[in-house]
Parts: sequence; C-alpha cells; structure tokens
Amino acid sequence: MDVERESAIREITDWAVGQALCEVDLERLFVGVCDRLCAAGIPLRRAHLAVGTLHPLVGAVSFRWWRGEAPEQMSHLRTVQPSQEWEQSPLKRLEEGDDAELRVSLEDPAGDWRSFPLLVDLRESGITEYWCRRSMFGRESAARRRKDGMLVSWATERPGGFSDDERAALRRVQDRLAVGVKMAKREQTALNVLTAYLGANAGRRVLSGQIHRGDGELLHAVIWYSDLRGSTPLADRLPGTKFLELLNGYFECTAGAVLDHGGEVLRYIGDAVLAIFQVDGPGGDARAARMAMAAAQDAEARLARLNASRAALGEPTLDFGLALHVGEVLFGNVGVPERIDFTVVGPAVNEVARLESLTKDLDRRIVVSNAFSRLLPLDWEALGETVLRGVETGRRIYAPPHVE
Repeated sequence: MDVERESAIREITDWAVGQALCEVDLERLFVGVCDRLCAAGIPLRRAHLAVGTLHPLVGAVSFRWWRGEAPEQMSHLRTVQPSQEWEQSPLKRLEEGDDAELRVSLEDPAGDWRSFPLLVDLRESGITEYWCRRSMFGRESAARRRKDGMLVSWATERPGGFSDDERAALRRVQDRLAVGVKMAKREQTALNVLTAYLGANAGRRVLSGQIHRGDGELLHAVIWYSDLRGSTPLADRLPGTKFLELLNGYFECTAGAVLDHGGEVLRYIGDAVLAIFQVDGPGGDARAARMAMAAAQDAEARLARLNASRAALGEPTLDFGLALHVGEVLFGNVGVPERIDFTVVGPAVNEVARLESLTKDLDRRIVVSNAFSRLLPLDWEALGETVLRGVETGRRIYAPPHVE
C-alpha cells in the first residue's frame, strides 16, 4: 500500500474510533466511513451493514450505501420464520458458516453468484466483486451463539475486483468500524430494555443518571388506571399459558391504546395498567385529556374486536374498568437501594385507583373525576358524589357519553 493511501486509511480508522467515543449515530458512522474510503481511492460502489438488536419487535437493523446515492436504513421485524430474502442471502451463508469472510467474483460466468438473487441483481448493475466479513462482539464461539456481532459487505464495479491491498485496508477499517457499532448497539440495547420495562421517559431518565432512591420530579399529568374484570376466576379456569395469552390480549387493548395515543405506560400491577399523559405547556391539560379520552375510546374499540374473535373461537370474552384523573404526581425512584422501581406516587394516583374500583358497582366501563371532566367539553353523565377510601372529602364522578 502506498504511503498516501496508508495515511488516508489511518485517518479513517482514527475518525471511526473517535466517533465510537461520542454519542454514536450508526448511519452517520457507516456513511462517513464509506464516503471516506471512496475519497481515499478505494473503488467502493456499494456497502451494506447489518447488526442484530435486543428489542421486542425488531430483530436487526441494516444500512445500505451506494456511491452517489442517499443511504437507506432498514428495520427487520422479529419473526418466527426468517424472510425468503434472508434465506437466500450470502450473509446468511457467512453467518452460519465457519469462515469469517465470503468473497464472490461476479465476473465468472459459472460462479457461485447464481445461487443468490441479490448477487444476480448486483452483477446486472455492474458489480464485479462482492466481499463480506463477519465481526463478532466478544469471544467468537459465545458471540456467534448469541448472534452478537455485525455483518458487512463491500462491493466494487472495477474489473478484476478489489486488490489484496484494498481488502487489507477494508479489514482494518471494518475492525475499527466494529468498535463504534458495538458501542452503539450496547447503548441502544440499554435504551431498548429500559424502555420496554420502564417506559420511554423513565428509561431515558435512568440512562441519564436518575438512579438513586428518592430521585424524583413533581409532574402535572392525566392519570390512567385500568383493571381487567373477573381475572381471578379466569386464572383459575385457564391453563397458565392461555391466561398469559389472555392477559397480553387485554394489555394490547389498554396499554397499546395508551402508547398509540402518546401516553406512557408506567407499570403493570398484576392485570392493572398505570399510565400517564404528561401535561406540557399552555393548554396542556386539555390536550393531555383529549389524548387520554381518545386512548380510552380506542381501547373500547380494540376490546370489541378482541371479544368478537374470542367469541368466534368459543373463548370467554373480556372486560375492564378504567378511571381517568388529573393531578400532581411524583415521578421518581422508590423501593430499597438494592431494588428500585421507577413509577408515579402521590394522592392523585391513589384516587384514580379508588375511582376505577367503582366502575363495576356503577355499571360503567369508564369513569372520570370531576377535575378531568372540566378539561373536555363533553356531555358528561353525572354519576353522583362518593367518598373514596382514604380521601376525606367526597368526589363527584362522571361517565363519558356513549359513542356508537
């Protein structure tokens, strides 16, 4: 390798490592490496990076770069059956084989490229060599078992493909690129896990350092509390796996509606859902109330669809009670130093749980507090005044108008 290219490659590897020490943006890192390789004289026409994720829905993310074109980022959903595209991919052969590299010349008329639809397409677009490498994050055997690493392919359109020096340069660059990708994956995995178990807002707070018991913030929020009705007899009648399936269906109706309408699910308390719609800015109370009411109506619509499916299969239908309230909550860490929970506490949280407990006696699926009802100009149905357990003064309760 000549001195000028050696210096350029060193600058690329230094840049990649420097990016790894910052807040890593995978697309910016990968595109930056590819663009710099071209500027260094590496005849790169196409590159592709794929990395697995620890996420309930997304199994992997990938980035595709073509010289002179806008890069593409793709998310690949976690599925039971792999896609046909993956099954016929050269990356799958690389991942499952013993070799760390796979090189295919597309200039050979009788070459192995015919086995892969992707390579057939690349050959038609002028690509002469497709070369992919595996980079594992950790000890080879353990990392391969848990599929912890990245797969990168490099392609050129130059006759004869890459030279030996160019492949050596690409190996050096990929090894440094892997450091940044590993850092980004670890950071994203931490955020994914915390978001899945704590919620997006709480997850970000924990990652930013709010981890000490007693750390908290007073928030004004609309509070949602819903509970599955008849769960005890259902749990007694159904096998464990069927009851978990039932619970997940109920949570998709309630917690799923909360998330889709901008709320944050804080806790699953058995078969209850505690969530908030945070109040932000002027007029935020009414906006948060509209979001919560839209989520409540959506939850009812989802429940109707779920029950229709269950009834068609001869399975018991479900119902829930839901209360909506608005007030001050303390959003923070509670528990013991060894085991902390991030949640909301305060009198308003206790009140919304007490309100929900009245839904069955009042024969209403949804009830709201007087404070909540004042936020939305609806034709509320007054349900009277009641004294909630633990609350000294009576509370007026309302039900929303029935929506066809």
